[in-house]
Amino acid sequence: MKIQIKRVIYRYGIGLLVALSVPSCKLEEFNPTSLSEENVLRDFNGWRAFQSNCYSGLWGSLIGAQFGIASEVGTDLWTFPYNNHNQYKDVMAYEEFTNSSGVVRNVWEYAWGPIKDCNKTIELSAKLKDGDPNDIKVLVAEAQFLRAYYYSVLVTHFGNVPLILTSDPTNSLNPVRSTVPEIYIQIIADLTAASQNLPVQPYQGNPQRATKKAALGLLARVYAQGAGEGLNEGGKSYWLRAKEVADDLIINKAQYGAMLYDDFSKVFASANNRNNTEALFTAYGLNPYNPSYDVFSGNSRPNLYLHYYPKFDDAFGTGDVLRRGVNSNTTNAYYGRLNQQFIAPTKYLINCFNANYDKRWENTFATAFTNYSGEQARASLGTSTPGPANVTYAAATVTLTTAMATKYGIDPSHVGKKIYPYIDVNARNASQFASWQYIPKVWPKGVYTGSISALQDVANANVHPYPLAPDEDRFFAYLSKEPLTAAEKRARAYVTVNIDDLFDMSDPTGSTYKAVTSNNGLTPTNLANLFPAMMKFNHNFDGSWLGSNFQQKLGNIMIMRMAEVYLIAAEATLHVNGGGGSTAAQYLNELRRRACRNAADFNAGTGMQLSNATMNDVFDEYARELCGEFNRWPLLKRNRAFESRLQNFNKTAFTNFSPTKHYNRPIPFNFLNQINNGNEFGTNGY
Repeated sequence: MKIQIKRVIYRYGIGLLVALSVPSCKLEEFNPTSLSEENVLRDFNGWRAFQSNCYSGLWGSLIGAQFGIASEVGTDLWTFPYNNHNQYKDVMAYEEFTNSSGVVRNVWEYAWGPIKDCNKTIELSAKLKDGDPNDIKVLVAEAQFLRAYYYSVLVTHFGNVPLILTSDPTNSLNPVRSTVPEIYIQIIADLTAASQNLPVQPYQGNPQRATKKAALGLLARVYAQGAGEGLNEGGKSYWLRAKEVADDLIINKAQYGAMLYDDFSKVFASANNRNNTEALFTAYGLNPYNPSYDVFSGNSRPNLYLHYYPKFDDAFGTGDVLRRGVNSNTTNAYYGRLNQQFIAPTKYLINCFNANYDKRWENTFATAFTNYSGEQARASLGTSTPGPANVTYAAATVTLTTAMATKYGIDPSHVGKKIYPYIDVNARNASQFASWQYIPKVWPKGVYTGSISALQDVANANVHPYPLAPDEDRFFAYLSKEPLTAAEKRARAYVTVNIDDLFDMSDPTGSTYKAVTSNNGLTPTNLANLFPAMMKFNHNFDGSWLGSNFQQKLGNIMIMRMAEVYLIAAEATLHVNGGGGSTAAQYLNELRRRACRNAADFNAGTGMQLSNATMNDVFDEYARELCGEFNRWPLLKRNRAFESRLQNFNKTAFTNFSPTKHYNRPIPFNFLNQINNGNEFGTNGY
């Protein structure tokens, strides 16, 4: 018994202490080697320490790649780059999809694992020998909220799963599936209790803990998801309940401590990452400057952002416009180690954005690519500057040659012109914890001194000017959303590719990118490796890097933010009242207004302001606002929209999609192999 509790609390003390501690509010550690489990967990402090295990699913898989991929791909938004069906073809295209899928197994384990800790926390709360009743009530509410969240993931992705509400391990050896309605009833009961008992301000001021707004937001989402199953409560459809909860949170958001930024560019601004006021519920990345940082777990080394970026080395080769050797895939201190290249936007997703008016385009996708210098680091560190930042302004500057112009179709009149870096990185050592941090600033256009006094701080260093000006000289390549004519391309002294030209026109749904072949119509053909890079998770601030291989970032990832509540309200309105298009439009307009590039352009003439909304408008707005943010697969499921959406916008996925099977994910083989009744439990038809 002592060994078991030592393991439990040790896991908390080393790993989860990190996840739920901030410098001003650090959870206590215990040395329970001489105490029994019963003694430790009947004591309030020991129980409170154990309660942190309930959060374990968040900082592990969620902020890594697996759940991010499973909840987004296989939909109308994402496809394979350069017509390559290798990585993730099971979840991306429903090809060779079995219950051995590593991505799906990870989602199951991330959600299933912490439920036992939530159950035990709730059970033991009634047996505590001490502790303030209000503290106990709040911590139990957190456990109820988290149990509801994990079960919401399970029922959404896997359908009818076992509903286990006790910590007795024998219950999991011969699990029996509960019905989907039973599971939703329990989730809603947990969230209702949590919304009543969670405070507006987080427990002990720790922003990593769940609050009332998180419970209400998740309750609205769960009602919407359950509505897709045709469920009702007290004579009301779940769609109506979703609208009621969403309206309550919107109308009384100040009372609940919730808010919506007035400008979309603030949502992913670096300064707002650690304390994002639009977030309702967040998975916190570790702080490498905190002494409790655990370099070995490192939030399971999250690298989600890399999956959405192209490989520059493959597109541009060696030593010309991309300063390979100082900024290459493997050592790029600005973009990261771009060696994944697995997920690209469909043409439908790209076309959702009217980039002339909607700033969400350049705040979501990077379409202009640059080299970087490291003059700040060199000035402060001298000979101690780490290699990835030891890049002079001159070394990051490209002089166009005849060979470059010929290779990339740049007009020869530009030969001799220079392409300067857009970014300069500083370097700060996070000591023994997460290695070097590379903090970017921007070189202003038209200033070529290379003096760090000219550098500018910006809200998000990943965002570049849109549209890229013909005379722009800080980017070596540009993917133009608006198709440029040959004459317009000739005016530009950088590699210019029309995004439309990246797609294989034989696929009218826009889910197939061109292959890297000699006849793909691109100059050179290797440019087929490019695509707009979804950059929401490419955090660039001091404390975001993990380690020195440039593959992991430690920033926070929002599990749910207030914008989703407006989208749920619009969606539910249309389901509750098929004629409620004008009301639904009002919810969508709140998001469109803050996304509008210029306030004066928010009118019906530009298409930014809606007077009436349909479900297609709702689908489009979810895409613009929340693409990549863990919700597209559930959205299509609850609206039974896979068949129609995939047929129109993603032939690659539609070809193998089976509605009799693929509305649920496979039950993982690993789970079935660990229980006594695996054959009886079943695989969900896989």
